[in-house]
Amino acid sequence: MTDKLDSFFGAMADPTRRAVLQRLAAGPASVSELHKPHKMALPTFMRHLKVLEDSGVVRSVKKGRVRTCQLETEPLIEVQGWLAWQRAIWENRDANQP
Repeated sequence: MTDKLDSFFGAMADPTRRAVLQRLAAGPASVSELHKPHKMALPTFMRHLKVLEDSGVVRSVKKGRVRTCQLETEPLIEVQGWLAWQRAIWENRDANQP
């Protein structure tokens, strides 16, 4: 689980990648659509997508000349569970303090 968390939080450390995830939360999108609002070269943007794919949060499929990306929710659910577990520890610690 530690490797998955490290990969997820590393991917989320960049604002471009967070923006891509925010857009994909609305539904699948082509690489060109995802790239459009970002002022960077396509190869640079593709490296961001690779980081997201390597972390498991994004999956892409190529049909013809179009590559479409979509959000993968399982890693998000795992991170949410870890965060909930951490919160329970913190809240329990605070409740037991004099």
